[in-house]
Amino acid sequence: MINISRRSFLKASSAIAAVCVLPKYANASEFSFKFGNDVPLHHPSTIRAQEAAERIFKETDGRLKITVFPASQLGTDTDCLSQVRSGALEFFSVSGLIISTLLPVASITAMGFAFKNYDEVWHAADGALGTYLRGQMEKVGLIGLEKKFDSGFRVTTTSKGPINSPADFNNLKLRVPPTPLYTSMFRALGAAPTVINFTECYSALQTHVADGQENPLSLIELSRFYEVQKYCSITNHAWDGWWNIANAKAFNRLPPRIRESVEKNFAQAAIDQRADIQIVTQASIKNLEKNGMSFAYPDVSEFRKVLSAKGFYAEWKEKFGQEAWANLEKSSGPLT
Repeated sequence: MINISRRSFLKASSAIAAVCVLPKYANASEFSFKFGNDVPLHHPSTIRAQEAAERIFKETDGRLKITVFPASQLGTDTDCLSQVRSGALEFFSVSGLIISTLLPVASITAMGFAFKNYDEVWHAADGALGTYLRGQMEKVGLIGLEKKFDSGFRVTTTSKGPINSPADFNNLKLRVPPTPLYTSMFRALGAAPTVINFTECYSALQTHVADGQENPLSLIELSRFYEVQKYCSITNHAWDGWWNIANAKAFNRLPPRIRESVEKNFAQAAIDQRADIQIVTQASIKNLEKNGMSFAYPDVSEFRKVLSAKGFYAEWKEKFGQEAWANLEKSSGPLT
């Protein structure tokens, strides 16, 4: 456990981000790459990615400069994924849910109610399932770096009332990311899922295009969703994380020593970022309550029963395939 207060962490992070996110170096580098993400400037993912970029620059004697562009500066998630595939963007930190628009199996780590705790999450992401998914990414021209950043277990916020049971999802206009897995899951629970990119989520909630959304607590707080949502229900319906991916041609052009530096430093960044997310998440409920949010703690086993009865798990086992599903169940236990 890291002995650091959340206030101290955010203060230090802000200082680092303000100074380092867009560095300028005196000399031109042999390789100059861009790294994009969709989270705010002061989010732990941005901070740790920038630290990795600084370490890589030093270790490679300035041969590789990675400039970090946070907060969707380079476009929406789907735009940036296309840019990585084309080579216009070299690195991108992206949810498997977004990669699933290209590679459907990439969303398997976000399977509804699959993981009970972080031990199961990291056993899957850092183990057999993660290895399998990185192999699948290579087939579509992407390199998935070894360790994922943590986005956290996802919870549900709403404007009309809390989610205390599966019935409370009935006809709820719920913002979801552009992935068939979540559309399928929430339809099975009775909701009316609406696909909206994250950068447009706040305005969609504000104008009631959507009545609710689902995201990790840290992003709910940092994105100020408490200004347009009253209720937060700890559904923990899925875990999500960010793959740090690279354009395969660009990555493989790097000399072996530089590739090793990238892999090593982004693995360390992931370990550090995971600890940061725990610090931030532990305090998020109190801060959201202070900002007027009301919390509910439903029995999540009831939601899993509904999904099983409606054939949700059987459907996705068939879609993902036996090999992928077997790797998932090595960590989650039987789901069907």
